[in-house]
Amino acid sequence: MPSLLRNRLTKRVLRPAASLVDRRIRLRVERSAEQLRREFDVLHHELDVLRRGTEDMRRSQYALGLLLDGTGRGAHRIPPAGEMDELVRQIADLSGSEAHARRSAVVAYRTVVALEALGVGRLAGSTSNVCGKLATVPLLSPPNGSILEIGTLYGLFASALTRMVHRAGIEPDLTIVDPLAGIQLQPGTAQPADPTGTPVREDVVRANLALCAGGSAREARIRQGLSSDPEVRKAVSDRAYGVIIVDGDHSQEGVAADLDWVERIVAPGGIVVLDDYGDASWPGVQEALDKHLADGSSRLRMLGRVSTSAYLRAE
Repeated sequence: MPSLLRNRLTKRVLRPAASLVDRRIRLRVERSAEQLRREFDVLHHELDVLRRGTEDMRRSQYALGLLLDGTGRGAHRIPPAGEMDELVRQIADLSGSEAHARRSAVVAYRTVVALEALGVGRLAGSTSNVCGKLATVPLLSPPNGSILEIGTLYGLFASALTRMVHRAGIEPDLTIVDPLAGIQLQPGTAQPADPTGTPVREDVVRANLALCAGGSAREARIRQGLSSDPEVRKAVSDRAYGVIIVDGDHSQEGVAADLDWVERIVAPGGIVVLDDYGDASWPGVQEALDKHLADGSSRLRMLGRVSTSAYLRAE
């Protein structure tokens, strides 16, 4: 058989068939190659689209990071969806206003982002805790718009809170008590340099109130000093407050003293917010409140907790 295939006559006879087979093989190879080229072109185009999309996403994430990361404020403002969902659930459970809890939390978040972008300094605390306080207080329907903030730092939270209660139809009347000593004071602890690099002073607070709180800023009352100072207390104990934010001395003794004072100046039905309750970094806060409420003689009734703040209503 091999000798037959090597025969010239045989080769001549088989040449047309071999040529036909060669052509068919070549055509199939060419068609396959063309199909592969088309498929490669489609794949190359899809990869190019994906690459451009990835580059756009990276640019967007970078720009978003410039706006919301922790640079210059310590705590970032990029909450994951799960964290916000849990915050909304806590606000709804505490306030009994499930229908408005998400709206209030989202508006609070937008307010925080806007004020930190435009203001001087920062808002102290995690995004969840800050937004929780801003969203929850208006939903609890305080009896009047007189607000006392014990410990303000740069005044941005006070500015944000006045905006939030305005949205709820309450005209705010703001009083602030803070040492405003150039740095954030916390008795018994050494505070690191503030990440903003901004001094804690009254002129900074007033600048933020003027920028963010509108007309109510001109009427805001700022009393420089410690909340434990009898003269400071006398100066601002001239009204019954509908909202009191306790965010001053975080030691057990300091919180206990503030709560004793709050008992005397909060209006019936007034809302008291104790910041950093349940925060492991400040155990004295929870210890003081739990002890204050233990014997049942307090005017304050515990409503619950949102993030790391306790909420109480005065009888």
